[in-house]
Amino acid sequence: MRPDNTKPIIAAARRRHELTRAKAIQALRELDHAGTPVTFHTVATAAAVSRSWLYAQPDIRAEIERLREATGRTPTPPIPASERTTESSALARLDAALKRNRELAEENQRLRRQLAHALGQLRHTPDASDPTAPGKRRRSSVTIGPC
Repeated sequence: MRPDNTKPIIAAARRRHELTRAKAIQALRELDHAGTPVTFHTVATAAAVSRSWLYAQPDIRAEIERLREATGRTPTPPIPASERTTESSALARLDAALKRNRELAEENQRLRRQLAHALGQLRHTPDASDPTAPGKRRRSSVTIGPC
């Protein structure tokens, strides 16, 4: 009777399967992070596995299909899924930009009022308005833009 040596063969097959899965998952992450279009072909090439093996793995197949859908429809170079803008983050950035815009508009108005006040005071000083004052030159008028 022959000895039963199937356990080491089964263990080796399991190790090979897990190593292949790890390579495929790592290739998926790297392709997504780099912004490369994710397809069965690109994943199979990057992981050095067959496309038929990828199709036979339900979880890996679902992830490839999800990333392919997410990156396949954009006309610009695809953005990795982890870096895509969510609706809530876009609204938060828009709110921050609108707040900053209001602050800048208020600061512009305040500075225009200060400038108009300073120019008005400069025009009404006796030395500046008297062209005959000794050592004084006549100043040209300064035009302020729209306020």
